[in-house]
Amino acid sequence: MTIATTVKDYLDVRGITYDALQHYSTGSSHESAEAAHIDEAHIAKAVILTDSRGPVMVVVPGNAWVSLSRVQKTLGCPVVLAEEAETAGLFSDCVCGAVPPLGPAYGIETLLDEALTSLAFHYVESGDHKTLLRLKGPDFIHLLAGARRGHFTSED
Repeated sequence: MTIATTVKDYLDVRGITYDALQHYSTGSSHESAEAAHIDEAHIAKAVILTDSRGPVMVVVPGNAWVSLSRVQKTLGCPVVLAEEAETAGLFSDCVCGAVPPLGPAYGIETLLDEALTSLAFHYVESGDHKTLLRLKGPDFIHLLAGARRGHFTSED
């Protein structure tokens, strides 16, 4: 089990307790949900975009897709999906692609999808592809207190 140092410090300083769920190595939130036997909608997934000012993290349910038009409307400027090479430098203590949905811990502007605000528990990447952290709903919301909230997923 590997928890990124930044994530561990961010949780510890705020007194947040969590459970670590180990699973086989996965490459997506869908695979992580399957491996850990949890509902994919309870995974808080980080999607990194860039705008003219730099990186932006959008946190959405694991079973959802980010709507660029909705994010652009909120930010008031065009956004594009960040290249994986761009994100590696932002999360240097994480395995490439295993982005924890805790933008404030990394100093990244964060948008939080409203679909995640009423869950009892959230599961988040820990910084590797083999461990999810289980956080109480109110604790997760507290960790993202400064995030802008809205509806940032594509409609069905």
